[in-house]
Amino acid sequence: MNLKQTFRAVHLALKSLMLQRLRSGLTMLGIVFGVFSVIAMLAIGEGASKQAQEQVLALGANNIIVRSKKPPEGSTSSSGGNSRVLRYGILRDDFKLLNDSIPTVTDAIPIRETNHEARFQDRKMAVRVVGCNAKYMSVNNLDIARGRFITDQDEYLVENVAVLGSDTVDKLFPFEDPIGKTIMISNQPYQVVGYTKARQESGGIGGSLTAQDFNSDVYIPLKTFSSRFGDLIIRFTSGTFSAEEVELSQITLQVNDRKDVLPTAEVVRESLKRNHATDNDYAIVVPLELLKQADQIRAIFNMVLGSIAAISLVVGGIGIMNIMLATVTERTREIGIRRALGATRKDIINQFLTETIVLSGTGGVIGIILGLMTPWAFWAIKSVAVSVLGLGGGGSGGDSEFGKIFLDMEPQIAPWSLPMAFGISVAIGVIFGVYPARSAARLDPIEALRHE
Repeated sequence: MNLKQTFRAVHLALKSLMLQRLRSGLTMLGIVFGVFSVIAMLAIGEGASKQAQEQVLALGANNIIVRSKKPPEGSTSSSGGNSRVLRYGILRDDFKLLNDSIPTVTDAIPIRETNHEARFQDRKMAVRVVGCNAKYMSVNNLDIARGRFITDQDEYLVENVAVLGSDTVDKLFPFEDPIGKTIMISNQPYQVVGYTKARQESGGIGGSLTAQDFNSDVYIPLKTFSSRFGDLIIRFTSGTFSAEEVELSQITLQVNDRKDVLPTAEVVRESLKRNHATDNDYAIVVPLELLKQADQIRAIFNMVLGSIAAISLVVGGIGIMNIMLATVTERTREIGIRRALGATRKDIINQFLTETIVLSGTGGVIGIILGLMTPWAFWAIKSVAVSVLGLGGGGSGGDSEFGKIFLDMEPQIAPWSLPMAFGISVAIGVIFGVYPARSAARLDPIEALRHE
């Protein structure tokens, strides 16, 4: 068909469909919801994938993280022994070994952390006390809101100085400037020299790394930590006590070239085996490996969600075929008249096929418009979840892992999903419209004219 014939066929198709508006609209709904579900599900999949990738990249794609891990009940730690003190985790010897013997490692940052209560006047807060050095800030993508971070001089002089996380500042200093003030941690005074900007929680990926809330931290020099707290941690609970000895909580290794990260990680694994009888008291997290896993999961996730949504389109296509077969029966006499006036079988096929394509194409356009509203609809659902269900607002579901993931996730419309969904909707119209169109074209003109 030339352009003029195409416009005429579309005009006739629209005119025919408008004669049965309600039926055409209901038939179109299957395609509308099918296209909408394809776009919406892919958007949710892209949003979840982006969230996971941001968490991984926050750990540093060029980093290798080695963390101390408490051995399971009944297992033997690397230090072993019959002492009532449980010794486990990364050793200072591990730090020296990794820092000195692996040429691809450009920097190694040792970290020691513990949970304590920080106090200022009558205000107090449970915080994570982190012993670190000046490089900790850049490695963990922290930004100073005011003041300064830990310096090499603080480390050398074993100063009692502290840098607070944003939530710690809000809790302990809601009405005043914290710079220069003194907080108490474990009956030791620490002068506040700075505080950080709010930072998104990271970690908790794949069960390899516990989630870290940087906003509730207090940072002090590593040597100050070792001097004030030591390696031994004793906790008294209900008349009993537990004692644990950990030298370092974490070592973050930086590799200059990303292509060297995975080979370096294998060297790290082999090196740690020299100082540890088993690997049950430490964990090695390689963000680059997690990033690749996230990409694979995204591809699988999108495939599954897209397949589920495609089922809706197939159902819509079956509905179109059903209605068009009924239409052929209703319009048998019209087909006979057109054949008697000189219309060929090809003309009849083009007529009915154009109607199904217009029907499915219109449904596809409406579905795309609804799909583009997915982020707004998701925002509305989250607002209802917060106000009605208390999700993330201190209610019963506020602290659940699902609640945090749900509230943090933002659907991302994949640009390629729009033409893909529309193309599928038109293809559905063609595939499921061919049989009714051919059925109409095969009718005998004389028998069709006799049809009442």
